[in-house]
Amino acid sequence: MIKSWMIIGAVTFLVAFGSGLLRPKDVKWFARLRRPNWLTFEALIPVIWTIVFICGAWSAYIVWELTQSWALMAFYLLVEVVIVLYSPVMLWTRRLNYGTIIGGVGFILGLILTFFVMQVSGTAALLLVPYLLWSPIGTYTTWEMSKLNPESA
Repeated sequence: MIKSWMIIGAVTFLVAFGSGLLRPKDVKWFARLRRPNWLTFEALIPVIWTIVFICGAWSAYIVWELTQSWALMAFYLLVEVVIVLYSPVMLWTRRLNYGTIIGGVGFILGLILTFFVMQVSGTAALLLVPYLLWSPIGTYTTWEMSKLNPESA
């Protein structure tokens, strides 16, 4: 029998995999952009996102086991899809401002999701905190990069 955590993990992985659908020329474009001097943690970003996605999936699992709410699962999925859209949209369009907007929308949706999840489980809500902490940092970094690269804003 397939367990709910397996399905949630698989969906999380498949959606997150979508952020890797990038063309090499777009990755090269992004690599050439100027970055803020304080951006010294760029090598850790894949690890940070891995932690964020694992915590989000774990949170969804807890909520599913307690509520079996398809509406909440759809909200988790919406937040993840918005998160994953950041890279392809920004890189395909070569517009940092699009990344900033998507990051901001994702953060607001994450806050709303956390509010609903808090009504179900404090632990599940705490597992969303890594995203709520990281999202503004990533969004702010993208905004700062747009000021340093106005031709790509």
